[in-house]
Amino acid sequence: MSKKVRIHHFKEMKQRGEKITMLTAYDYPTAKAFDAAGVDMLLVGDSLADNILGYESTGPVTLDEMIPFARAVARGAERAFVVADLPFGSYEVSPEQAVESSVRMMKLSGAQAVKFEGGRRVARQAKAVTDAGIPFCGHLGFTPQSENALGGHRVQGRGEQGVKDLIDDALALQEAGAFAVVLEMVAAPAARAVTEALDIPTIGIGAGSSTDGQVLVWLDMAGVGDWHPRFSRQFGAVGAAMTDAAAGYVKAVKDVEFPAAEHTFEN
Repeated sequence: MSKKVRIHHFKEMKQRGEKITMLTAYDYPTAKAFDAAGVDMLLVGDSLADNILGYESTGPVTLDEMIPFARAVARGAERAFVVADLPFGSYEVSPEQAVESSVRMMKLSGAQAVKFEGGRRVARQAKAVTDAGIPFCGHLGFTPQSENALGGHRVQGRGEQGVKDLIDDALALQEAGAFAVVLEMVAAPAARAVTEALDIPTIGIGAGSSTDGQVLVWLDMAGVGDWHPRFSRQFGAVGAAMTDAAAGYVKAVKDVEFPAAEHTFEN
């Protein structure tokens, strides 16, 4: 697909069995690179907090902090569909708060959709957002903003009741107008059941291969950093390449090999 990805394309992809690709992105050059690679969706996740800004979790990041990063990604994405997270504290209070935060994100960043966490407990917020004409993507399973309530990084959707709860949450989001649902750290059988129950696509991260698409944090995908989750796979060694490049630069400067004559203006 070479044309601009639009919201209706995702349901069409699910219907014909074409997997949807999604990666996080937090800046203009990364967005341009992933856009050129053919990634369908770029997610400006609240994972910005711990992956880029150095927070210990996603909790502290604010809407004001996220908007400039979402704006940079939207500027770099010519083809890909850009989704921006609403961070913790920017939508939970009421449907009105969710709409206000979504409008600010869309208006100031240029993203094409918003995403926030939760199922039936945020269905009213999701409905209000979609009623306002704003595309909404859900997020179920392990929801990082609720890590304390979930008891840490725990796989969700285990057991008969766990599967039922996950399906009920997903159906509530679909009914509220969601165009897709992210399933994070969900047992594969549960993810399969949710995917089969929904008319809208599911995007998995640590949820097996039966979902309609996959998403990864790009630093995990590209091998940046020292720790990577079990469900991720490294498709490159970008972190090592960056360190090697910086070490080469340091050596060249220390040895007075750079700048050379070809890098110097004499007149």
